[in-house]
Amino acid sequence: MDRMLSPEMLPIFLAFGGLLLLLIVVLVWQLRGQGGQDVSARLSEFAGSSGPQPAANPRQALERIDRVVAQSKRGGNIQRDLARADVKLTVAEFIIIKILCALIGAGFGVFVGRASPAAMFASGLAGAVVFSFLPNLYLTIQARRRVKAFNNQLGDTITMMANALRGGYSFLQTLDMVAKEAPAPMSSEFRRVVQEVGLGRSTEDALQNLLRRMPSDDLELLITAVNIQMEVGGNLAQILDTIGHTIRERVRIKGEIQTLTAQGRISAWVITGLPVGLAIFISMVNPGYMAPIFTLGMPPEAWCCLPVTAGVMIVIGYFAIMKIIDIDV
Repeated sequence: MDRMLSPEMLPIFLAFGGLLLLLIVVLVWQLRGQGGQDVSARLSEFAGSSGPQPAANPRQALERIDRVVAQSKRGGNIQRDLARADVKLTVAEFIIIKILCALIGAGFGVFVGRASPAAMFASGLAGAVVFSFLPNLYLTIQARRRVKAFNNQLGDTITMMANALRGGYSFLQTLDMVAKEAPAPMSSEFRRVVQEVGLGRSTEDALQNLLRRMPSDDLELLITAVNIQMEVGGNLAQILDTIGHTIRERVRIKGEIQTLTAQGRISAWVITGLPVGLAIFISMVNPGYMAPIFTLGMPPEAWCCLPVTAGVMIVIGYFAIMKIIDIDV
Protein backbone atom coordinates (compact mmCIF):
# COMPACT_ATOMS: atom_id res chain seq x y z
CA MET A 1 0.00 0.00 0.00
CA ASP A 2 1.36 3.36 -1.02
CA ARG A 3 2.12 5.70 1.82
CA MET A 4 1.78 9.43 1.92
CA LEU A 5 4.64 11.68 2.99
CA SER A 6 5.44 11.30 6.66
CA PRO A 7 6.19 14.37 8.80
CA GLU A 8 9.91 13.53 9.00
CA MET A 9 10.17 13.40 5.18
CA LEU A 10 8.50 16.76 4.65
CA PRO A 11 11.55 18.90 5.67
CA ILE A 12 13.72 16.99 3.20
CA PHE A 13 11.38 17.77 0.33
CA LEU A 14 11.13 21.39 1.42
CA ALA A 15 14.93 21.69 1.58
CA PHE A 16 15.36 20.27 -1.92
CA GLY A 17 12.58 22.47 -3.23
CA GLY A 18 14.15 25.56 -1.69
CA LEU A 19 17.57 24.82 -3.15
CA LEU A 20 16.06 24.13 -6.55
CA LEU A 21 14.09 27.38 -6.51
CA LEU A 22 17.18 29.34 -5.40
CA LEU A 23 19.29 27.93 -8.23
CA ILE A 24 16.59 28.69 -10.79
CA VAL A 25 16.40 32.30 -9.58
CA VAL A 26 20.20 32.69 -9.67
CA LEU A 27 20.42 31.13 -13.14
CA VAL A 28 17.74 33.40 -14.58
CA TRP A 29 19.32 36.43 -12.93
CA GLN A 30 22.76 35.66 -14.31
CA LEU A 31 21.59 34.95 -17.86
CA ARG A 32 19.31 37.97 -18.27
CA GLY A 33 19.88 39.90 -21.44
CA GLN A 34 19.98 43.17 -19.54
CA GLY A 35 23.02 41.93 -17.64
CA GLY A 36 25.29 42.34 -20.70
CA GLN A 37 28.54 44.18 -20.45
CA ASP A 38 28.28 47.90 -21.10
CA VAL A 39 29.86 49.15 -24.35
CA SER A 40 31.64 52.05 -22.66
CA ALA A 41 33.17 49.69 -20.11
CA ARG A 42 34.48 47.46 -22.88
CA LEU A 43 35.93 50.43 -24.79
CA SER A 44 37.64 51.73 -21.66
CA GLU A 45 39.03 48.27 -20.99
CA PHE A 46 40.66 48.04 -24.45
CA ALA A 47 41.73 51.71 -24.42
CA GLY A 48 43.33 51.38 -21.00
CA SER A 49 41.36 54.21 -19.44
CA SER A 50 42.35 55.06 -15.88
CA GLY A 51 39.06 56.70 -15.01
CA PRO A 52 36.56 55.32 -12.53
CA GLN A 53 35.27 51.94 -13.61
CA PRO A 54 31.59 51.09 -13.30
CA ALA A 55 30.52 48.48 -10.80
CA ALA A 56 30.61 44.93 -12.07
CA ASN A 57 27.21 43.59 -12.96
CA PRO A 58 26.25 39.93 -12.51
CA ARG A 59 27.07 39.11 -16.13
CA GLN A 60 30.61 40.50 -15.75
CA ALA A 61 31.08 38.47 -12.58
CA LEU A 62 29.97 35.35 -14.42
CA GLU A 63 32.43 36.11 -17.23
CA ARG A 64 35.29 36.43 -14.72
CA ILE A 65 34.34 33.11 -13.16
CA ASP A 66 34.18 31.56 -16.61
CA ARG A 67 37.68 32.77 -17.49
CA VAL A 68 39.11 31.32 -14.30
CA VAL A 69 37.32 27.97 -14.70
CA ALA A 70 38.20 27.69 -18.41
CA GLN A 71 41.93 27.88 -17.58
CA SER A 72 41.81 24.56 -15.72
CA LYS A 73 42.16 21.23 -17.49
CA ARG A 74 38.57 20.22 -16.74
CA GLY A 75 37.29 23.61 -17.90
CA GLY A 76 39.28 23.30 -21.13
CA ASN A 77 37.72 19.91 -21.82
CA ILE A 78 34.24 21.34 -21.22
CA GLN A 79 35.00 24.25 -23.55
CA ARG A 80 36.17 21.80 -26.24
CA ASP A 81 33.02 19.69 -25.86
CA LEU A 82 30.81 22.79 -26.10
CA ALA A 83 32.59 23.78 -29.33
CA ARG A 84 32.20 20.29 -30.79
CA ALA A 85 28.49 20.23 -30.00
CA ASP A 86 28.04 23.85 -31.17
CA VAL A 87 26.27 24.77 -27.92
CA LYS A 88 26.32 28.50 -27.22
CA LEU A 89 27.13 28.30 -23.51
CA THR A 90 30.11 29.29 -21.41
CA VAL A 91 31.88 26.89 -19.07
CA ALA A 92 30.41 28.58 -15.97
CA GLU A 93 26.88 28.42 -17.36
CA PHE A 94 27.32 24.74 -18.21
CA ILE A 95 28.51 23.97 -14.66
CA ILE A 96 25.50 25.82 -13.23
CA ILE A 97 23.22 23.68 -15.40
CA LYS A 98 24.97 20.52 -14.14
CA ILE A 99 24.42 21.57 -10.51
CA LEU A 100 20.78 22.35 -11.26
CA CYS A 101 20.31 18.93 -12.87
CA ALA A 102 21.96 17.27 -9.87
CA LEU A 103 19.50 18.92 -7.50
CA ILE A 104 16.57 17.91 -9.69
CA GLY A 105 17.88 14.34 -9.75
CA ALA A 106 18.29 14.31 -5.99
CA GLY A 107 14.73 15.49 -5.49
CA PHE A 108 13.43 12.90 -7.95
CA GLY A 109 15.45 10.16 -6.26
CA VAL A 110 14.12 11.10 -2.83
CA PHE A 111 10.58 10.94 -4.19
CA VAL A 112 11.15 7.52 -5.79
CA GLY A 113 12.75 6.04 -2.65
CA ARG A 114 10.30 7.43 -0.15
CA ALA A 115 9.57 3.95 1.22
CA SER A 116 12.32 4.23 3.85
CA PRO A 117 15.05 6.69 4.94
CA ALA A 118 17.80 4.37 3.60
CA ALA A 119 16.04 4.14 0.24
CA MET A 120 15.59 7.92 0.14
CA PHE A 121 19.28 8.50 0.77
CA ALA A 122 20.45 5.87 -1.74
CA SER A 123 18.07 6.83 -4.52
CA GLY A 124 18.60 10.56 -3.90
CA LEU A 125 22.38 10.16 -4.18
CA ALA A 126 22.04 7.98 -7.28
CA GLY A 127 19.62 10.44 -8.87
CA ALA A 128 21.95 13.38 -8.22
CA VAL A 129 24.90 11.54 -9.79
CA VAL A 130 22.94 10.31 -12.82
CA PHE A 131 21.18 13.61 -13.53
CA SER A 132 24.44 15.56 -13.19
CA PHE A 133 25.79 13.66 -16.22
CA LEU A 134 22.76 14.39 -18.40
CA PRO A 135 24.23 17.67 -19.77
CA ASN A 136 27.44 15.81 -20.66
CA LEU A 137 25.38 13.12 -22.35
CA TYR A 138 23.56 15.78 -24.36
CA LEU A 139 26.88 17.30 -25.46
CA THR A 140 28.19 13.87 -26.46
CA ILE A 141 25.10 13.08 -28.53
CA GLN A 142 25.15 16.48 -30.23
CA ALA A 143 28.88 16.23 -30.97
CA ARG A 144 28.47 12.76 -32.49
CA ARG A 145 25.62 13.96 -34.67
CA ARG A 146 27.66 16.90 -35.94
CA VAL A 147 30.73 14.75 -36.60
CA LYS A 148 28.60 12.19 -38.43
CA ALA A 149 26.96 14.88 -40.56
CA PHE A 150 30.39 16.41 -41.19
CA ASN A 151 31.82 13.07 -42.34
CA ASN A 152 28.84 12.45 -44.63
CA GLN A 153 29.41 15.83 -46.30
CA LEU A 154 33.18 15.57 -46.48
CA GLY A 155 33.37 13.48 -49.66
CA ASP A 156 31.28 15.92 -51.71
CA THR A 157 33.11 18.86 -50.14
CA ILE A 158 36.49 17.47 -51.20
CA THR A 159 35.19 17.05 -54.76
CA MET A 160 34.05 20.68 -54.67
CA MET A 161 37.49 21.76 -53.48
CA ALA A 162 39.23 19.78 -56.21
CA ASN A 163 37.07 21.35 -58.91
CA ALA A 164 37.69 24.83 -57.50
CA LEU A 165 41.46 24.27 -57.51
CA ARG A 166 41.30 23.14 -61.13
CA GLY A 167 39.36 26.32 -61.93
CA GLY A 168 42.25 28.48 -60.70
CA TYR A 169 41.21 29.20 -57.12
CA SER A 170 43.85 29.39 -54.43
CA PHE A 171 43.56 27.13 -51.41
CA LEU A 172 42.26 29.93 -49.15
CA GLN A 173 39.74 30.97 -51.81
CA THR A 174 38.63 27.34 -51.98
CA LEU A 175 38.10 27.24 -48.20
CA ASP A 176 36.10 30.46 -48.39
CA MET A 177 33.95 29.02 -51.18
CA VAL A 178 33.23 25.93 -49.05
CA ALA A 179 32.30 28.20 -46.12
CA LYS A 180 29.78 30.04 -48.31
CA GLU A 181 28.26 27.23 -50.38
CA ALA A 182 28.49 24.03 -48.33
CA PRO A 183 25.64 23.03 -45.97
CA ALA A 184 25.96 23.08 -42.18
CA PRO A 185 27.94 21.99 -40.22
CA MET A 186 30.58 21.98 -42.98
CA SER A 187 30.06 25.66 -43.78
CA SER A 188 30.27 26.87 -40.16
CA GLU A 189 33.46 24.91 -39.44
CA PHE A 190 35.27 26.06 -42.60
CA ARG A 191 34.06 29.61 -41.99
CA ARG A 192 35.85 29.50 -38.65
CA VAL A 193 39.00 28.24 -40.38
CA VAL A 194 38.87 31.18 -42.81
CA GLN A 195 38.32 33.62 -39.95
CA GLU A 196 41.27 32.24 -37.99
CA VAL A 197 43.53 32.57 -41.04
CA GLY A 198 42.26 36.10 -41.58
CA LEU A 199 43.19 36.98 -37.99
CA GLY A 200 46.81 35.93 -38.56
CA ARG A 201 46.89 32.25 -37.69
CA SER A 202 48.69 29.94 -40.11
CA THR A 203 46.70 27.61 -42.32
CA GLU A 204 48.23 24.54 -40.66
CA ASP A 205 47.22 25.71 -37.17
CA ALA A 206 43.71 26.62 -38.31
CA LEU A 207 43.26 23.16 -39.86
CA GLN A 208 44.56 21.50 -36.69
CA ASN A 209 42.01 23.47 -34.67
CA LEU A 210 39.35 22.20 -37.07
CA LEU A 211 40.52 18.64 -36.41
CA ARG A 212 40.27 19.20 -32.64
CA ARG A 213 36.70 20.41 -33.03
CA MET A 214 35.82 17.64 -35.48
CA PRO A 215 37.72 14.48 -34.47
CA SER A 216 37.46 12.50 -37.70
CA ASP A 217 39.83 10.06 -39.36
CA ASP A 218 38.66 11.20 -42.79
CA LEU A 219 39.34 14.85 -41.95
CA GLU A 220 42.76 13.93 -40.56
CA LEU A 221 43.56 12.23 -43.87
CA LEU A 222 42.58 15.39 -45.75
CA ILE A 223 44.60 17.70 -43.50
CA THR A 224 47.68 15.46 -43.70
CA ALA A 225 47.52 15.47 -47.50
CA VAL A 226 47.16 19.27 -47.58
CA ASN A 227 50.10 19.79 -45.21
CA ILE A 228 52.32 17.46 -47.24
CA GLN A 229 51.36 19.21 -50.47
CA MET A 230 52.23 22.59 -48.95
CA GLU A 231 55.68 21.34 -47.99
CA VAL A 232 56.73 19.31 -51.04
CA GLY A 233 54.28 20.48 -53.72
CA GLY A 234 52.26 18.43 -56.15
CA ASN A 235 48.87 18.35 -57.83
CA LEU A 236 46.52 18.95 -54.90
CA ALA A 237 43.39 18.61 -57.04
CA GLN A 238 44.35 15.09 -58.10
CA ILE A 239 45.19 14.15 -54.51
CA LEU A 240 41.82 15.45 -53.34
CA ASP A 241 40.02 13.40 -55.98
CA THR A 242 41.64 10.21 -54.67
CA ILE A 243 40.92 11.09 -51.06
CA GLY A 244 37.31 12.02 -51.86
CA HIS A 245 36.69 8.66 -53.54
CA THR A 246 38.18 6.83 -50.53
CA ILE A 247 36.07 8.80 -48.05
CA ARG A 248 32.84 8.24 -49.99
CA GLU A 249 33.48 4.48 -50.00
CA ARG A 250 34.15 4.51 -46.27
CA VAL A 251 30.92 6.42 -45.63
CA ARG A 252 29.00 3.89 -47.73
CA ILE A 253 30.50 0.91 -45.87
CA LYS A 254 29.83 2.54 -42.49
CA GLY A 255 26.20 3.06 -43.46
CA GLU A 256 25.84 -0.61 -44.33
CA ILE A 257 27.43 -1.62 -41.01
CA GLN A 258 25.10 0.70 -39.10
CA THR A 259 22.13 -0.98 -40.79
CA LEU A 260 23.34 -4.50 -40.05
CA THR A 261 24.10 -3.75 -36.38
CA ALA A 262 20.90 -1.78 -35.66
CA GLN A 263 19.26 -4.77 -33.99
CA GLY A 264 22.20 -5.21 -31.62
CA ARG A 265 22.13 -1.54 -30.58
CA ILE A 266 18.39 -1.63 -29.92
CA SER A 267 18.84 -4.83 -27.88
CA ALA A 268 21.50 -3.14 -25.76
CA TRP A 269 19.25 -0.16 -25.08
CA VAL A 270 16.22 -2.30 -24.23
CA ILE A 271 18.14 -4.72 -22.01
CA THR A 272 19.74 -1.80 -20.17
CA GLY A 273 16.70 0.43 -19.80
CA LEU A 274 13.98 -2.12 -19.10
CA PRO A 275 15.09 -3.23 -15.58
CA VAL A 276 15.90 0.32 -14.50
CA GLY A 277 12.66 1.75 -15.85
CA LEU A 278 10.61 -1.06 -14.34
CA ALA A 279 12.25 -0.58 -10.91
CA ILE A 280 11.56 3.18 -11.00
CA PHE A 281 7.95 2.62 -12.07
CA ILE A 282 7.29 0.09 -9.29
CA SER A 283 8.97 2.38 -6.74
CA MET A 284 6.71 5.25 -7.72
CA VAL A 285 3.52 3.17 -7.81
CA ASN A 286 4.16 1.01 -4.73
CA PRO A 287 7.15 2.15 -2.65
CA GLY A 288 6.58 -0.49 0.01
CA TYR A 289 7.10 -3.30 -2.50
CA MET A 290 10.66 -2.13 -3.28
CA ALA A 291 11.54 -1.22 0.32
CA PRO A 292 13.07 -4.65 1.22
CA ILE A 293 15.81 -4.16 -1.38
CA PHE A 294 17.16 -1.19 0.60
CA THR A 295 16.66 -2.82 4.02
CA LEU A 296 19.77 -3.79 5.95
CA GLY A 297 20.13 -7.29 7.35
CA MET A 298 18.87 -9.15 4.29
CA PRO A 299 19.55 -12.90 4.13
CA PRO A 300 22.64 -13.90 2.09
CA GLU A 301 20.57 -15.65 -0.60
CA ALA A 302 18.84 -12.34 -1.40
CA TRP A 303 22.03 -10.34 -1.98
CA CYS A 304 21.87 -11.04 -5.72
CA CYS A 305 18.95 -8.62 -5.87
CA LEU A 306 20.88 -5.71 -4.38
CA PRO A 307 20.68 -2.61 -6.61
CA VAL A 308 24.46 -2.23 -6.79
CA THR A 309 25.00 -5.78 -8.02
CA ALA A 310 22.16 -5.52 -10.50
CA GLY A 311 23.43 -2.18 -11.76
CA VAL A 312 26.96 -3.49 -12.27
CA MET A 313 25.69 -6.50 -14.21
CA ILE A 314 23.48 -4.30 -16.39
CA VAL A 315 26.38 -1.98 -17.21
CA ILE A 316 28.68 -4.92 -18.01
CA GLY A 317 26.06 -6.41 -20.33
CA TYR A 318 25.55 -3.08 -22.12
CA PHE A 319 29.24 -2.53 -22.80
CA ALA A 320 29.69 -6.17 -23.86
CA ILE A 321 26.97 -5.84 -26.49
CA MET A 322 28.29 -2.49 -27.72
CA LYS A 323 31.79 -3.94 -27.99
CA ILE A 324 30.53 -6.80 -30.15
CA ILE A 325 28.74 -4.52 -32.62
CA ASP A 326 31.57 -1.95 -32.74
CA ILE A 327 33.21 -2.58 -36.14
CA ASP A 328 36.00 -0.29 -37.34
CA VAL A 329 36.30 0.57 -41.01
